[in-house]
Amino acid sequence: MINKRKLLAILLVIVLSVTMLAGCGSKPAENPDDGGKDNEAPAEEPGSNEPVSEEDKFGGVMTVALSSSPKNLDPVKYTGVYEGNVISSIADTLVKYKQDLSEIVPSLATEWTTSDDGKVYTFKLRDDVYFQKGEYQDGRQMTAADVKYALERSATESAMNRLGMLDHVEIVNDFEVKCYLKEPNSAFLTVLTDAGNVIVPQEEVEGWGDSFGSHLVGTGPFSIKEFKKDQEVVLERNENYWATKPYLEGLVYKIITDPNQMTNALRTGEIDIATDLGGESVKIVKDDAKLTIQEVPGLHVAYLYMNLMNGPTADIKVREAIIKAIDIEEMVKGIYQYDEAQRAYLPLPPGSWGYDETLEDSIPTYDPEKAKELLTEAGYPDGFSLEVYVSNKPARVKMCTIIQAYLKQNLNIDLEIKTAEWGTFSEVASSGEADMYGMSWTWYPDPFFFLNKMFHSSEIGALGNGQGFNNPDVDKLLDEALVISDTEQRAELYKQALKLITENYSRINYSNEKVIYGFNPEVQDFVMRADNKIVVCSPEVNVWMKH
Repeated sequence: MINKRKLLAILLVIVLSVTMLAGCGSKPAENPDDGGKDNEAPAEEPGSNEPVSEEDKFGGVMTVALSSSPKNLDPVKYTGVYEGNVISSIADTLVKYKQDLSEIVPSLATEWTTSDDGKVYTFKLRDDVYFQKGEYQDGRQMTAADVKYALERSATESAMNRLGMLDHVEIVNDFEVKCYLKEPNSAFLTVLTDAGNVIVPQEEVEGWGDSFGSHLVGTGPFSIKEFKKDQEVVLERNENYWATKPYLEGLVYKIITDPNQMTNALRTGEIDIATDLGGESVKIVKDDAKLTIQEVPGLHVAYLYMNLMNGPTADIKVREAIIKAIDIEEMVKGIYQYDEAQRAYLPLPPGSWGYDETLEDSIPTYDPEKAKELLTEAGYPDGFSLEVYVSNKPARVKMCTIIQAYLKQNLNIDLEIKTAEWGTFSEVASSGEADMYGMSWTWYPDPFFFLNKMFHSSEIGALGNGQGFNNPDVDKLLDEALVISDTEQRAELYKQALKLITENYSRINYSNEKVIYGFNPEVQDFVMRADNKIVVCSPEVNVWMKH
């Protein structure tokens, strides 16, 4: 009989040790492991109700801390939410989500129509949009030719296959385009809201070549002034922004990978917004009367993938044994000691309209004895060795360390933890070379961005499906869901696919993390989003700083 009390004692020591390590002064590696909103109202915005004149809102520079360094701001090359937030401050998409993620609204496109067969989308464009001045053009007007270039480039070159459904774009006139899809795709408009599909000028892309990712030019509220990799991205106001004049004179994204250093920077005034708060940092900010904290339920799933193509985990009995060998409830309590997340069950967040809570009971429960039986039946009575790849984010390291203890104690599986910076991590994970890899996924309410991107066989070789999930029945259901426009009918198909995915025991979904930010109270009118997107200036939002 397994001594559960002994195991829990071991886990407590591990959690405390990891927490202490996270608090050390040494700088950890980057951790951009995060890739939407339910219908609840947004959290109350930071700021007071004191009357302020419009003129008084202008000026000031706001500094936002990111917990990982953007490596490349080229829209077709970005892979993490950190890069996406910077890109979205510089460039715009044709359409965008409202701040509460309730619907898609115009942006660079003023209106659109869809053909009866669902394969052609016609967009009318704004005629008052100009690019920021760059090295290879002097702030010229954006036209349909730019939309065609940017979207077709994304369709063929995107690292995340973000626009794979697009066949080509036809120019109708200078301010109208037709987008032809390979097949009907109900998620197309949502796909267009992604930062990977912002509109960029061809001259700048081709002029800079491989360096365009450090010299991004777009039509957004801020333009790049300086990009110091692993340090900061300094942006300045785009005086010619089409939507409205940004209140802020400048915006700085500062890279602070150590969570304790980020919290200290917020308390000393070095930064104005601390993102990705977790662990003891949540308590510290809450307890500081000079700061404010905001949180919303995130459209987020944290998980551990198991390799379905190679090694012991290609056997479903091994995967079920591994899940049964881990007390996920206790693990989540150990990782998130300050209520930063809730227990997850499925590869969709509860805020998605495709979620099916009836499937939660089908997840294997903690049963070490049964786990050992399954592993013996699979031909591994004495266990084996595995490697797990993970970023150095404290919550991910805790997760791996706790799982390492459970697997050794209950199945004699030796799990070696491999931490890596984002570029190496994403390359190993997407290539199918990892026995296991742990990360998280956050996107939009549409199940397409979770299920299609992580479980459709066409995504094998991409970061979403680096484990090699391949089920023709799942593919069929996911494909069918994209040719139907009715949301309820789509939801039913996604729930059927979700059932098959869940029964495959392909991964461990363990938490739905909250989006938690800390604020300098001088920050005014910032609106939290469940998809973790930072919006500083748009037709809906214009953040400003008290002087």
